[in-house]
Amino acid sequence: MATIEECRAALDRLAESLAGARGDLRDAAAPDRSLSCHITDLDVTFAGHLVGGHIQDVETQPGTPERRAEIALTMSGDDLVALVDGRLNFAKAWASGRVRVQASLRDVLRLRSLL
Repeated sequence: MATIEECRAALDRLAESLAGARGDLRDAAAPDRSLSCHITDLDVTFAGHLVGGHIQDVETQPGTPERRAEIALTMSGDDLVALVDGRLNFAKAWASGRVRVQASLRDVLRLRSLL
């Protein structure tokens, strides 16, 4: 089971990937959106903002988020690490229910291109 530190490191790697994105991938990461990622097995939520291809102001909160973010992800810590490392396909994980997403269809399609 992934630790809180491993999950935070995975989010940091995702932020680095977003910051270095170019072309269509950069366009997908560009919109300003509130973002949360609830890690079910640790019962912790990382909440922040996706701004111009960067994840900013990430806070760790116990439990589920008080407010729903514009892009809200729910998954296990191991799945977060596997997604960011490229060992888990986002579309397959989403289709199978391993990753839950609450977002507009447009944002889901953007996420698919980012992960």
